[in-house]
Amino acid sequence: MLRINIDFLSYIESLAQTDVFNDKILLQPYKPKEVLLHQGDPVTKVIVIKEGITKCYITEENGKEYIPEFLSTGEIMGEIEFIGKKNCLCSVEAITPVSAYIIPLSVFEHLLKTDITFNNTLLEVEALRVFHTSERASFQQLYTVEHALEKLLELQEKEQVHISKEDMASYLGITTRTLNRALKKVQEEE
Repeated sequence: MLRINIDFLSYIESLAQTDVFNDKILLQPYKPKEVLLHQGDPVTKVIVIKEGITKCYITEENGKEYIPEFLSTGEIMGEIEFIGKKNCLCSVEAITPVSAYIIPLSVFEHLLKTDITFNNTLLEVEALRVFHTSERASFQQLYTVEHALEKLLELQEKEQVHISKEDMASYLGITTRTLNRALKKVQEEE
C-alpha cells in the first residue's frame, strides 16, 4: 500500500555525496498538495523520495482519478518515462511534506550509460515494482473492499497521515458512496 525502498535511497544518497554529483543531485522540498510530476507532461527530471508520502494518480478522460500507489522513502519517479521516451503516465502529488532528490536527465542518462551498479540497482527496483503491482492486482481481486479498506486505515494510523475519502476511494477503485458504505460496515464490525 505504501511503497518504500531504503536500499535504493541509500544508493542515491551515496551518489549525491560524491564529488562528481554533489552539485547535480540536489534535495528539493515539496509542500502537501504540491505536484511533483504532471500527467501528460514531458519528463524534465527523475525524482527519488528521501522522506514524506506522495500519491501517484491517473486522471481518466471522464475526470475520475485512480491512485495505483502511495509512494514514500526511496521510491523513484520519471525513470520509466525517460527510458521509454514517453510523457508522464501519472501525476504525483505530495500528501505530507516531502523531501526528494532531483536527478537531472543528463545525469540519469550518464549513469545509465556508464554505471553498471546503477543499472543493476535500477533493474532490482523495476523488478520489485512489477512484483508489487502484480501482488496488488491479485489482492484487489481476491479480497473484499472492506478488507482492503481495513488495510488502508491501518496504514493511515501507522503513518499518522490523513488520507481523504476521495483518495481512499480512488485507491480502492470505488466511488465515495461505496466507500462510505464500506466504512460503515467496517465500523459496525469493530
